[in-house]
Amino acid sequence: MPPRSPVDDQELVERARGGDEEAFALLVRRYSPMLLRLARMYVPTDALAEDVVQETWVAVVRGLERFEGRSSFKTWLFRILTNRAKTRGVREHRSIPFASVGGATDEDGDEGPSVDPARFTSEGAWTSAPADWRDDPETALDSAEALRVAREAIDELPERQKIVITLRDLEGLSSDEVRNVLDLTETNQRVLLHRARTKVRKALEDWIAS
Repeated sequence: MPPRSPVDDQELVERARGGDEEAFALLVRRYSPMLLRLARMYVPTDALAEDVVQETWVAVVRGLERFEGRSSFKTWLFRILTNRAKTRGVREHRSIPFASVGGATDEDGDEGPSVDPARFTSEGAWTSAPADWRDDPETALDSAEALRVAREAIDELPERQKIVITLRDLEGLSSDEVRNVLDLTETNQRVLLHRARTKVRKALEDWIAS
């Protein structure tokens, strides 16, 4: 018998609205780990991040009847979490509010190009592509180590770059979802993601070459 496909969010939301506690519990299990990782980027301790996640689910319970589905449930949920995490982070003197990104500085201490500009054409394409460890069978055996290197590189990014690349590349949100969650313009989101990705690629290249 083939395995059952995961129940989609919309069905779970409709069931939760109807009082199905198991449907709501499934949503909590599905998204709480992601929410916790995101909240932790705004606040200084795991305990505070857990509080923010709990507050988020309380807000979801209270607002579920008013959720009109204009965005996906996931986007709506992450937006609630982000708003609460920002507030708590500012209170704890941790979070830097998102702001417009202009010029070579994105207001979180990141100035200048992420990698050597000579590696790009005038159209922005790579002239010398980053090394791909997946083409090397021996290096592929160290994929767990590569993931560790990438995660360490992400942890060292400026706050806004870290949040954007985490939502896009680790949590799988689309560009539109990230813009809606973080209230960013498409240009800002693209700049932050580009800078983050190039730094992570550079860290992987350095690790491969070492």
